Amino acid sequence: MAADMTPAQLIEKHRPTLDKALETIRTRAYWSPHPEHPKAYGETAAPDGLAAFEALRGSRFDLDQPGTDDWVGEEVSPYGPELGITYPHPDPDVLLPAMRAALPVWRDAGPETRAAVCLEILARISARTHEFAQAVMHTSGQAFMMAFQAGGPHAQDRGLEAVAYAYAEQTRVPEQAPWSKPQGKRDPLELAKAFTAVPRGVALMIGCNTFPTWNGYPGLFASLATGNPVLVKPHPRAVLPLALTVRVARAVLTEAGFPADLVCLAVDRPGEGLAKTLAVRPEVRIIDYTGSTAFGDWLETHARQAQVYTEKAGVNTVVIESTDDYKGMLGNLAFSLSLYSGQMCTTPQNLLIPRGGITTDAGPKSYDEVVTDLAGAVSGLLGDDARANALLGALVNPQVKARLDGAGKLGEVALASRSVAHPDFPGATVRTPAIIKLDGAKPESEAVCRTECFGPVSFAVAVDSADAAVALLRDTVREQGAMTVGAYTTSPEVERQVQDVCLDECAQLSLNLTGGVYVNQTAAFSDFHGSGGNPSANAALCDGAFVANRFRTVEVRRPA
Repeated sequence: MAADMTPAQLIEKHRPTLDKALETIRTRAYWSPHPEHPKAYGETAAPDGLAAFEALRGSRFDLDQPGTDDWVGEEVSPYGPELGITYPHPDPDVLLPAMRAALPVWRDAGPETRAAVCLEILARISARTHEFAQAVMHTSGQAFMMAFQAGGPHAQDRGLEAVAYAYAEQTRVPEQAPWSKPQGKRDPLELAKAFTAVPRGVALMIGCNTFPTWNGYPGLFASLATGNPVLVKPHPRAVLPLALTVRVARAVLTEAGFPADLVCLAVDRPGEGLAKTLAVRPEVRIIDYTGSTAFGDWLETHARQAQVYTEKAGVNTVVIESTDDYKGMLGNLAFSLSLYSGQMCTTPQNLLIPRGGITTDAGPKSYDEVVTDLAGAVSGLLGDDARANALLGALVNPQVKARLDGAGKLGEVALASRSVAHPDFPGATVRTPAIIKLDGAKPESEAVCRTECFGPVSFAVAVDSADAAVALLRDTVREQGAMTVGAYTTSPEVERQVQDVCLDECAQLSLNLTGGVYVNQTAAFSDFHGSGGNPSANAALCDGAFVANRFRTVEVRRPA
């Protein structure tokens, strides 16, 4: 946009997109303004994006923020190369007051202008999707196509979705309203009332390593669209995608006539634990966090001055009772277990299979046959190294590799993990998934399947019956939480039981997926990511509850 583009011009430019987003969150239909295919961005977009990414390596990432007291950075690509980028380290005593001082003019701009500015930020990011894809790939370990789609258009969709919900909630109450109360023979009582959406204060967005933009954009844009300055605290190993986001946001805000300090970056020194320091600052009134249960619990306990939104660990489960498309079920599950090496918060972990076997369109299958056939489907899917690299990406950190290497001690190995050489990045750790057989009747096995094992490890759990599978599903969702639940059944009664569990325990359910939609994928504007109703997350991406408590409505009334 031109440097002198006014808020009114921004509204005119982006209002059609906002209106379509508002319609789509109501209808829950498919829609995206952000192209999924890399070629949609122009013939030179891919080399230009790669060149832009390479130009950032080994440089100082200056943002011209107040309170910068050091330059820090330790990112190493999961594919091997060091990024060598340093970022501003903040002095909170300088940065947070500057951000707080930027709030009033942003509050007074109103919901429509804020939404339009947010949409301009997203449009600018979208135009640089190839550059962002490289940044996501080399900080998360996602394979390029997944980094491009999940880190680019799908993340942008989630950001836009949050803006739409924020706008809808803020405009639910009119800005002005006349009020008249009849008094019989006397003149009525008349007031003029004004209602303003007032932001809570500085929002702290604590990013994750695996999906820095996809998980980060909902909270970032929900807070910004509701009038709150946003301090972005990335994961130390995945700074660049969010630093680029902050740089774009600051440029757009400045050009639109607003303080750049409405969006700032906070990168910590190695081992500093800056997130804990920032989380309890009195200026911080909203926190968005994706990551471990331990730190999520700490935030919920100690950041008492803030509204805290967390996505933590969970145990995702698939009940396999029967199917009328055995081959389709195996193919769908194999892809779900393999995508990004199982490093998704939605990847299935526990596969609950009756020990007496299941009925299928290919005849009855024993427990052992189901597990063997699933292992064969995974091996077939990943048998070609080029295809395997395109689906698996790289292991994001040594902790994931350690869990994978230790999985064989937990039960009988039905499918061993193998290493895959990456032709372009010899330093990448690429591993296929492991499948471990467990007997659900044994206490030690039950303890294993009640604990999240993040990464490319799944457990084929033999259970006594469909009823036992449903009971174990209920217990794990209630106690550990689940971002996703899946089930394969041709029985209306089993389907009802599984659905009842998910309704009772607030878990998102996918039934009988055998085609090109997978349990670990969700679509913005239509699917809810998490529910906010079980221990895996206290919020859903995205619904009204995710945005409505980021602002309060203040009324001013005077005689008419």
